[in-house]
Amino acid sequence: MEGKPASASRLEMAQMMTPLDANAAGNVHGGNIMKLADSASGVVAIRHSGRNCVTATVDRFEFHAPVYVGNLVTLYASLNYVGRTSMEVGVRVEAEDLRTGKRTHTNTSYFVMVALDDNGRPAEVPPLILENEEDRRRNAEAQQRVQARKRQG
Repeated sequence: MEGKPASASRLEMAQMMTPLDANAAGNVHGGNIMKLADSASGVVAIRHSGRNCVTATVDRFEFHAPVYVGNLVTLYASLNYVGRTSMEVGVRVEAEDLRTGKRTHTNTSYFVMVALDDNGRPAEVPPLILENEEDRRRNAEAQQRVQARKRQG
């Protein structure tokens, strides 16, 4: 199976947060951000594998700053690691105050996505071609997370 470069599946996705996205405190509900990140991960995994993909696990979805109604939320998603049937997608989330232009990194998370064949069983995915130092750094860090996941069982 021929490999695919990391750049071929990268995604930048933006959405403005509205009152419909708010929680009881008036901030954007964290679940909405999680859903956007999961969708971005899915796009990256499908682009790479050419197959339907499902979320197997999510590592560390920690919020470092709130997201407010009116913010433009931008998600940067990229493939960090590829196993036989699974892929790790890193997602960085930033919130932008459109009036001031100030951008805040709200969280980074890692999704493990699994490619499925037409019968819903795990399917082999193409190898990942690392094109530059950034890709190699992300891949090395992802390999450490893969090993940690295996130890946790």
